[in-house]
Amino acid sequence: MAQQPRNYKMMIGGEFVTAASGKTREIRDPGNGHVVAIVPEGGKEDIDAAVGKARQAFDHGPWKQTSALDRGKLLFRIADGIRANAAKLAELEVLSCGKPLAEAEYDIADAANCFEFYGGMATKIHGETMQVPANSLSFVVREPIGVCGQIVPWNYPLLMSSWKLAPALAAGNTCVLKPSELTPLTALELASILVEAGVPSGVVNIVTGPGPGCGDALSAHPQVDKIAFTGGTATGRHVMNAAAGNLKKVSLELGGKNPNIVFADADFEAAVDGALFGAFANQGEVCSAGSRLLVDRKIHKKFVEAMVKKIPNIKVGHGMTPGVKMGPVVSRLHLEKIEGYVASGIAEGAKLVCGGKRPSDKSLAGGNFIEPTIFDDVTPSMKIAREEIFGPVLAVIPFDTEEEAIQIANDTEYGLAAGVWSRDINRALRVVRELRCGITWINTYHPTFNEMPWGGYKQSGTGRELGLYGIEEYLETKQVNINLDEAPIAWY
Repeated sequence: MAQQPRNYKMMIGGEFVTAASGKTREIRDPGNGHVVAIVPEGGKEDIDAAVGKARQAFDHGPWKQTSALDRGKLLFRIADGIRANAAKLAELEVLSCGKPLAEAEYDIADAANCFEFYGGMATKIHGETMQVPANSLSFVVREPIGVCGQIVPWNYPLLMSSWKLAPALAAGNTCVLKPSELTPLTALELASILVEAGVPSGVVNIVTGPGPGCGDALSAHPQVDKIAFTGGTATGRHVMNAAAGNLKKVSLELGGKNPNIVFADADFEAAVDGALFGAFANQGEVCSAGSRLLVDRKIHKKFVEAMVKKIPNIKVGHGMTPGVKMGPVVSRLHLEKIEGYVASGIAEGAKLVCGGKRPSDKSLAGGNFIEPTIFDDVTPSMKIAREEIFGPVLAVIPFDTEEEAIQIANDTEYGLAAGVWSRDINRALRVVRELRCGITWINTYHPTFNEMPWGGYKQSGTGRELGLYGIEEYLETKQVNINLDEAPIAWY
């Protein structure tokens, strides 16, 4: 029997409130369509209120006088709070975005680690002194930007919230966070953890609502100093245009059509596993998914056969079912979009070697399920090789030479991630050097580290998250000059 849906409120100025309009939204389990929660459907009025509270907290609240040491300790307490609620948070991620429980548990643990990493970074923000021609003590200090608007996607709800909140708070900013309207539950649970950890009123505000009306208002708001967005490239352009009104600082982590390149000398079994994991982890709903598999023609057919042989091991089902390796996609609308891409691949002449349809298991009929799908003999000009599908669809493209592999890999408007598989480390490094993207892996795919920068080239975004680079996105640079000459300059 389905549980009674829980009613949530959003957090503005330290208070848990409903939307000003009184509107709500049902959050449905993508695995069966059941309503799991009711959340406020915020809009411009709610964004205005949240920004006002964040502005007040930054300009006049106690947060400004909070030392870096105490900010760091606060982030450690948030990490502890996430760990204490890990089981509940992981289950909510499964029930709202569909991923298997094991993946959700990993994401929650990584979110806690992210807050802990930036808790340590809070006391490592430093400037520099400079030798200048004048008799002056000249130095540089780093300061928080101010009020930060942060918009996160539905595929990693708590983790993406952590990637943005943790460095922003470590640097001393205040925040208005807008989670995806499809998957806001763990962000709303995080609100309670923040309060319990001692985050002052107004320092973090969490507003739930759609992009039109809510996200637009945050992006364009004249009292917001920075906007950080993760999501699709088309929406990223829209956010950037909206932010131009007051020339906000902008960081964008956008889409990808990422090449995963397998050379004939690669460890065959490791590469097969890596290709499948790169394409089908999190149902392929990953900006860095290895959705274009470039395979050396010498091993091409053997490699495809080996992948297809392993497809039955990818158990499809509800994320809370033991042994499930791939859950439903986030919504029925997104499922239909993926099916449209499958139809396009068939129409353009690609060879559908497995998947491409909804599972025949009647127990899954109420969910947004599609089988792991592989297309072979794909050409680089096909739609399924050029557009981000954001689902479990893998396009296999054979190549003959290293130069051809590099050319195909770079032939995209995106530049987020890429993988290279080869036992020849010189070749692997040579290829990585030529790839126009921000994240690369050699003989692995997908590992992400809080210590390392995340972001892309070209239309995959601007700026970086995570690592030392991530906190730089939330800091301003100020020069200070102290005249050491006591006499007047006598200019006049």
